[in-house]
Amino acid sequence: MAVTEINFDGIVGPSHNYAGLSLGNLASVENSGAASFPRQAALEGIAKMRANIVLGLQQGIFLPHRRPDHAWLNSLGTSVADAPTHIRAAAFSASAMWAANAATVSPAADTVDRRCHLTVANLVSMPHRSHEWPQTLAQLQVAFASPKFAVHSPVPPPFGDEGAANHMRLCEDPASPGVEVFVYGRSGGAFPARQHLEASQAVARIHGLDPARTLFVEQSAEAIAAGAFHNDVVAVANEGVLFAHELAFAEKIRFFEDLRRLLPSVQIIEVPAAAVSLADAIQSYFFNAQLVTLPDGAGMALIVPGEAQATASVSTWLDTLIAGNGPIRRVIPVDVRQSMANGGGPACLRLRVLADPLDIDPRFIVDDGKLDGIAAIIEDNWPERITPGDLSDPALTAQVEHSWLTLVDHLQLSRELCGDR
Repeated sequence: MAVTEINFDGIVGPSHNYAGLSLGNLASVENSGAASFPRQAALEGIAKMRANIVLGLQQGIFLPHRRPDHAWLNSLGTSVADAPTHIRAAAFSASAMWAANAATVSPAADTVDRRCHLTVANLVSMPHRSHEWPQTLAQLQVAFASPKFAVHSPVPPPFGDEGAANHMRLCEDPASPGVEVFVYGRSGGAFPARQHLEASQAVARIHGLDPARTLFVEQSAEAIAAGAFHNDVVAVANEGVLFAHELAFAEKIRFFEDLRRLLPSVQIIEVPAAAVSLADAIQSYFFNAQLVTLPDGAGMALIVPGEAQATASVSTWLDTLIAGNGPIRRVIPVDVRQSMANGGGPACLRLRVLADPLDIDPRFIVDDGKLDGIAAIIEDNWPERITPGDLSDPALTAQVEHSWLTLVDHLQLSRELCGDR
């Protein structure tokens, strides 16, 4: 097969819950303490993947992480039974479902050694996410074991790196050299900066990117203060199209000039704040969309959460967008309400990798048949409902652990991911 874009979606884990652990993530904070529905959440994610397959897109998966994270609790000198409430919640966190934070990916066309490079994110700015990277790295090393890939350990602390949620790539066509854009936050704002310039610069060096075709762009403090804790809440790019809110970037004029100089054919679709406020953009998450190229020259589609069309200003603007003659020809809503309630839309749930699917471990590539088997395991094993108080219940721990092991065994990944069995 030829090199193509593959969307790797994180399967929502059986411990999915609303503990309000993410400062700066408005949805996470607002829904803190509410009941979550892990089974429903995971099946919503499966339905989203099925819809992508129907569109003719290549689809992959990443597995949930093993929860609760006993090793992390042990390193803190505690256990599920004895940990403070916020530490216990962090050990149960299912936030690895948001695969956009798994890693930063540079395709072979952009790198000096012509391999696809992946650097696992360190996520050090949030305690509940900071212990994700070892399990993420283990999966990446299995999935991308081919010599056509280079998988790197995370950038060391204190520099925070949150992966592809703060990275965009624009190009003439997917197989040609592109322009890689790293978006970072500045410290001292309303919320802590989660993507540091130093981390972005390190990833670019590690990947062997051409400095002349690599841009480092500051996210606007206004967007971060409004709740855009990652760049993908206010901007998304695909091939030669950048789709962004007017207030997404701190120095947008310079950024757009640099981008047009490096990629003269780029099409920048900017949504005015007068048409869609930052508040509406962040509540609806309509920039946290999958902007994808449809097969057979059918243009691009914007895969948005259902909340986008339920927000009047956003719905009106999207209608205008599709009525025009631009590159985005379709808007496709998906139901990911359980993820949205914790601050993750369609783009959060996936990591884009440009590669030949035949070079990837087939256990991480899915079709409808494989998704049928995964969905059956979710329906039979995932908890139906979790409240924060349930996290101290030994019966929930047992169910979450059994559910995870059942899925890992089904996908024949036990040897690689269950080293202590």
